[in-house]
Order: sequence, then C-alpha cells, then structure tokens
Amino acid sequence: MTISIGNDHAGTTYKTAIQNYLLSQSIEVINHGTDSEESVDYPDFVHPVAQDVENGTSHYGIIICGSGNGANMTANKHQGVRSALCWNTELVALAREHNNANVLSLPSRFISLEEALEFVKVFLHTSFEGGRHERRVDKIACQ
Repeated sequence: MTISIGNDHAGTTYKTAIQNYLLSQSIEVINHGTDSEESVDYPDFVHPVAQDVENGTSHYGIIICGSGNGANMTANKHQGVRSALCWNTELVALAREHNNANVLSLPSRFISLEEALEFVKVFLHTSFEGGRHERRVDKIACQ
C-alpha cells in the first residue's frame, strides 16, 4: 500500500509522527509536505497528494493543516478524490464506510497528536460498505 501525505507549517509535527507510524507498518509513504514550521501555502502541498490519489500513484492520501478546511477544499477540487475532514473516530469510520473517502484531512490545531494517529489507524482499517452508499458516492463527481 502507498499513501501520499502533505501538510503545511501547522502540520509538520503531525506529518512526521504519522509518516513514522505508516513506515513502521510497512506502508510506503510519498511525502509532499513541508518539513518546516515556516509559513507556507497549503495548496502547494495538497494538490500533489490529490494528484497521486487521482492518478492511482497512491491508494490513499492524508493531508494536514491548521483547521483541515483549506486542505480539504483543495483536495476535493480533484476528480476522483473524496477528502473528508475529520475530528473524531466516528467521523473517520463513517467517511470510509459510507463515503468511500480516499483522503483524510486532519485539523492539527483542533486534535491531539494521539487522536491524529488513531484517526489514521481507523481510516486504514475501515472498509467501504458499498450497497446503498455506492449509488450515492457515484453521484458525487461533477460530469
């Protein structure tokens, strides 16, 4: 499995911890994020993650910024990307089960590092239920 990860300056610490966790699980990581805490523009680091998911280079993406909103909005501009902004485990599970989310957006200023790591675990170990949800997910993309 390959996961692309991207972050702005507000997500550097979280990105590093998540990346270390993924690598410990033998998951390949493509790092598009900044390694600095100097102010940067989140779209510069989120678009490459969304492109990796969109073109199949990565199975999933994880994006991190202060509120998670800007990163989430940016990723969702890409066809085939279903990014979900999540701040508790229930939302993470539902994003996968009902919405087949393929990108997880994390709000680093509103969740702890421990919560972020738990959300990543839930995201990776929760499957899409399909069924009635498939019909709805199929209607998400603009045509």
